[in-house]
Amino acid sequence: MKAVGLITEYNPFHNGHQYHINEAKRITGADYVIAVMSGNFVQRGAPAFIDKYNRTRMALACGADVVLELPVCFSTASAEYFALGAVSLLDRLGIVDFLCFGSECGDISVLESIAKFLLEEPLEYRKNLNHLLQSGKTFPAARMEALRTMLPITEDATLSSPNNILGIEYIKELLRLNSTIQPVTITRKTAGYHSEELTFLNGTAISSATAIRKALKEEIPLKTLENYIPKPVLEILRQNYKKTFPIYEEDYSLLLNYKLMQESKSSLTKYSDITPDLANRIQDIRTQGLNFPQLAREIKSRQWTLTRINRVLIHILLNLYSDNFNIYKHTGCTQYARILGLKKTSSHLIRNIVKNNRIPVITKVADAPKLLTGTGLKMLQEDIFAAHLYNQVIYGKYGITLKDEYTHGVILY
Repeated sequence: MKAVGLITEYNPFHNGHQYHINEAKRITGADYVIAVMSGNFVQRGAPAFIDKYNRTRMALACGADVVLELPVCFSTASAEYFALGAVSLLDRLGIVDFLCFGSECGDISVLESIAKFLLEEPLEYRKNLNHLLQSGKTFPAARMEALRTMLPITEDATLSSPNNILGIEYIKELLRLNSTIQPVTITRKTAGYHSEELTFLNGTAISSATAIRKALKEEIPLKTLENYIPKPVLEILRQNYKKTFPIYEEDYSLLLNYKLMQESKSSLTKYSDITPDLANRIQDIRTQGLNFPQLAREIKSRQWTLTRINRVLIHILLNLYSDNFNIYKHTGCTQYARILGLKKTSSHLIRNIVKNNRIPVITKVADAPKLLTGTGLKMLQEDIFAAHLYNQVIYGKYGITLKDEYTHGVILY
């Protein structure tokens, strides 16, 4: 029995994701697909377009055997820590043979060479990086320039393309853990990660999740998307459209402004990824009359990317604190395997994970106190709060009451 791990968001699931699942099984020869998926908040610093349980249904209907939740402290983190959380979870399961990810590069050897270099972090590289950061460059731009100086074979596109960046971080984490999981990459056959247009590629309807979200925000008929997403996904969208989704950053504007009204420059630094300089910047921006996206754009500067600003605003909104995150990093990273859904025919995979006894397995939130330490419970409480806040926004927008985390069971397919 072989299993391949995928690190995903499925926000929402589309034809490119279906291709990824099919190719991952084909090139690895894996019998099973285990997906680690962001919950109700995602890595670009935003609420998920549609809730995690419906996205779990999409994944199971399209080929995943097990869907695990990536804790919110990692799902809303930078690429480095997003990877740290997801890879540490896959590694601790003890049943995953491969990690397959899409990349613009498509060459695992190139990505591995960069990952090894970053893991070693030679002194000269660190000096160059710090110098570039002090000059006011954003971290992504500074790292790209420092790497290009030290690794002449590295092209700018390799270091700036989003899926390459994540892939490098996945490999780096596998190396750090001395994991037996083998990294494998497939060349992305989809539209650009941030492309906003519905497109065809070589005669096949393949568009980014960004384009699909944009199309629905513009209220195009769902039928227009039938060529771009698998049929089971379209049916799930039809069942829930304007009942529980779409959800956007704007829907959290009042909550965010309420939170910011309670904070000072000094108190903001307790949240993950907020430096004193950034806290000053946030406090100096007049928030009145600005919604979430407008506020993020106002705070953005040459020093901080828009994505980072979006993430730190989510950290403020969800009470994600630096002190807690530092504890997680030093105590084995992801503390549990929270099962969101599985195929009935793949239930033996869960039994194997439990048998390996390398990570607590959570199928019922109410049982968590029997299985987790204080650190694990703290991490899980963050997930529970995030989910309940998300559900509250759905109720406020659509008047629909969803089950809370204590009463919502595992999705069985």
